[in-house]
Amino acid sequence: MSTVLHAKAPASATWKAGDRWLLGVVLAVITFWLFAQTLLNVIPAIQGSLGLTTTVANLAVSVTALMSGLFIVVFGGLADHVGRGKVFRFGIALSIAGSLLIALTPSKRGALTATMMMGGRIVQGLSAACVMPSSLALIKEFYDDTARERALSFWSIGSWGGSGFCSLFGGLMAVSFLGWRSIFWISIAVALGALYLTRDTPESRASDRGTHPRFDWSGLVTFVAAMLAINVFISQGPKLGWFSDASLGLVIAFIVFILAFFRIETRKTDPFVDLAIFDNKTFSGTTLSNFLLNGCAGTLVVALGLVQRASGWSPLRSGLLTVGYLVAILATIRVGEKLLQRFGPKKPMLWGTSITAVGIVLSSMTFLLIREYAVVAFIGFTLYGIGLGFYATPSTDAAMSSVPGDKAGAAAGLYKMASSLGAAFGVAISYAVYTAGTHIPAKLVPHIFWGRQDNVGLRFAGGVGLLFNACICVIALISIMVAVPETQPEEERAARPQVPASPSLGS
Repeated sequence: MSTVLHAKAPASATWKAGDRWLLGVVLAVITFWLFAQTLLNVIPAIQGSLGLTTTVANLAVSVTALMSGLFIVVFGGLADHVGRGKVFRFGIALSIAGSLLIALTPSKRGALTATMMMGGRIVQGLSAACVMPSSLALIKEFYDDTARERALSFWSIGSWGGSGFCSLFGGLMAVSFLGWRSIFWISIAVALGALYLTRDTPESRASDRGTHPRFDWSGLVTFVAAMLAINVFISQGPKLGWFSDASLGLVIAFIVFILAFFRIETRKTDPFVDLAIFDNKTFSGTTLSNFLLNGCAGTLVVALGLVQRASGWSPLRSGLLTVGYLVAILATIRVGEKLLQRFGPKKPMLWGTSITAVGIVLSSMTFLLIREYAVVAFIGFTLYGIGLGFYATPSTDAAMSSVPGDKAGAAAGLYKMASSLGAAFGVAISYAVYTAGTHIPAKLVPHIFWGRQDNVGLRFAGGVGLLFNACICVIALISIMVAVPETQPEEERAARPQVPASPSLGS
């Protein structure tokens, strides 16, 4: 039997959000984190099948998370004004369109192939920018107290669990008789299921609907320009040369556009990014830690790429290293919810981040023989999953609980922008550190590497790239310790009606 919860919006006073609706939301979230993110592991197979250039293939991997991060605040704010349900359903429709473009991309047709692949990936990123903030805002609107914490746990299962399963799932599909295109046909079917399960969602908007502010195009343009400049600098730095004229030009462009962005946003009455939200210390610290923890996605890219390059493993075999990560994160997300209810958000966030850091350190032990490394990395990825499971729900709840209801869409957009941009920049920086490490002369590499010596450059570079992610965790720990309170303020807890805990999804 499903526990139902009171919606606070007048338009939905007679409607109850149950497990069927929540399952639809989870499926919508999965269309990005599971299906769209499979390219992290299957792009070599897709590149060979379609005849894509290396540049286009690399862009196809990163552009989806980048587009999501760039536009997620736009659609989060839009959802507050035009309706969160409308933006949510529009996002699912975009997911279907993006997956269809990729599934139908013809092989080795030059510009047409590249255009359809890149177009599909861009549309998938815009889909995520619609679905993630609007679904979080709807959960905040329709759920309260422990029931909201439970709903956020299942939302986290869709996002964190989907990201944990994407490498293995993509590898399985790529080597099966169904082929890599089946990934995106399945994604379309899941998106259609999400539309059906959430078909009766009542509309929800911010309470202040009397005004219709002009859209802040200048803020959007300067923000997008700044983020694109720094992303290209990070991802293409090894190829361009870190101190080349092109690289220095990108850095200068980033500084100019980001300064212009802050100048514009502080003077606008209706800015593209409501910087006033960051006056809330809890929201700021939680969002920063979320950015950093998502930045650790570079751990997966470096470790899986390393065993493929240095030891000749297949994508499927390397993907098996993440099985423990998948199982752990799915098993511990609800544990994180219970820890939140007992201890408040700060302690489980600290515990989760610390466990994640330990897991990454284990995965950085690339000096071992491949058999020993596989065991240690498997344990490391499992700890990584446990840590993220502890962290996910307390972090999301702390961020969304700390902002007023009329800012829910914009706050959710900023929080999930941190997720997407963190992942995009984390992967780019980790790979840049990894690539730079391969150019270090062999005589400077410590004499600690066991076994083969012809690949010590790769192994050393991989270890450095992975330790970079451990350092990110340390910064995240500091932000949590400084900004997140031990418990929620009494006035906030008193304002939230007490709702008994709900049974598991599908019961």
